[in-house]
Amino acid sequence: MFISLFNTLRSTGVPCSLRELLDLIAAMEKNLVFADMDKFYFLSRAILVKDEKHYDKFDRAFDIYFKGIESLDDILEMLIPEEWLKAEFEKYLTEEELAKIKSLGGLEKLLEEFKKRLEEQDEKHEGGNKWVGTEGTSPFGNSGDNPEGIRVGGQGGKGKAVKVWEARDFKNLDDNVELGTRNMKVALRRLRKLIRDSAQEEFDLDGTINETARKAGMLDVMFRPEKRNAVKVLALFDVGGSMDPHIRVCEELFSACKTEFKNLEYFYFHNFVYETVWKDNRRRQNERMLTEDIIHKYSADYKIIFVGDATMAPYEITNPGGSIEHWNEDSGALWMKRLVDVYEKVIWLNPVPKEHWEYSSSVELTRSLIEDNMFPLTIRGLEESMAFLSK
Repeated sequence: MFISLFNTLRSTGVPCSLRELLDLIAAMEKNLVFADMDKFYFLSRAILVKDEKHYDKFDRAFDIYFKGIESLDDILEMLIPEEWLKAEFEKYLTEEELAKIKSLGGLEKLLEEFKKRLEEQDEKHEGGNKWVGTEGTSPFGNSGDNPEGIRVGGQGGKGKAVKVWEARDFKNLDDNVELGTRNMKVALRRLRKLIRDSAQEEFDLDGTINETARKAGMLDVMFRPEKRNAVKVLALFDVGGSMDPHIRVCEELFSACKTEFKNLEYFYFHNFVYETVWKDNRRRQNERMLTEDIIHKYSADYKIIFVGDATMAPYEITNPGGSIEHWNEDSGALWMKRLVDVYEKVIWLNPVPKEHWEYSSSVELTRSLIEDNMFPLTIRGLEESMAFLSK
C-alpha cells in the first residue's frame, strides 16, 4: 500500500525519499495512527513532505491515490486493511445506523449488493432509493442521504465524506502558481546583504548584558545601528500593449520590491530598452531619462531586473529604427549589450509561462542577450532569480 502511495507522490513532484518511506512504515508499525484516514493524512504529510511549498502537490497526489483505491475492485482486493475501511465507515454513524448496516449482513454484504446493482443498472438515476445515483436515499451514489451508503463520485452531500486532502488548503504554496504580494516579499528576501550603517539605532541586548556584567551589575544600556539591506536594485518594467494582461502581477511585484529593497530605483519602457526610459507614465513623452545617464549615474554594483513578456517583432530588438514608438538610432540589442557589459547581474522576469517561450523568437533573442538569465514570474522563478542575483 505505502509503496504505491510513495510512487504516486514521486510521480506528482513531491521529492520524498526512501528513508522517509521507511519512517512512515515504522510509524505505522508503532500504531501512531489506526483506522483514521484523516490522522494518516497528517502523519504521512509530516513525514514525507519536508517543504511546505510541496503541500499542494501532496494533497493532489493523496487525492489521486485514495480515489483510486476507493474503486470497487481495489476495495474488494483489500489494498487497505479491512479494519480501516470498517472504522472509516463506522466512525460517523450512530448506534442505530450501525444496527441498520448489520441488518443488511455487514460491510461485506453491502459491497456485494453494490456490485450486483452496478451490473444491473444501465442508465443514470437521480433521487431514487435503489440504483447508483445522486440526491436520493440509495445506499450507493453521492449527494444523497443514507447512513448505510457508499459514496460513488461527486462531493459529499452531508459533509461526512469530504476528506481533508480534497480541500487543497495549501494550493497557494505550490511553487509554480502565480504570485501574490506576500509570496513575492518572501521570495525577494533571498536577495539580502545586511549591514549596520543605518542612522537609526536599535536596542543591543547582548551588548547591554556584556557591559552591565563588566560594570559589576550597574546597568549600561547599549544601542547599535539597525541592520538594513544594502543590496542596490534597478528595476525596469515593460508597460502597455501585450503587458496589459499582466498589470496586476506587475503591480504586486512593484509593491513587494518597494517594501523589500530600500535602495530601489525603477523606470519604465515599452517592449524593449532603447536610448530613453521614464519614471512617470503620465509624463512619458515629456520627462524621459537617457539610458546612457542611467549607466553613468548608477554604479556597477546595482542588480538590474527587467520585467516584461519580451513579446514583440524581432526587428524591434535587432534593427535601428525598430521601435514602434519613435526612431531609435541604436538598436535595442546594442543598448542591452551596453547594460550587460556594465552590470554584472542582469536578469529578466517574464510573466508568460516558461513552456510558451520557445514559440516566440523575440523571447529567445532576449534570453541570448542577457546570457539566458530569464526567469518565469512564479514563486520558484523568483526564488531562483534572487538566488542568482545574491551570488
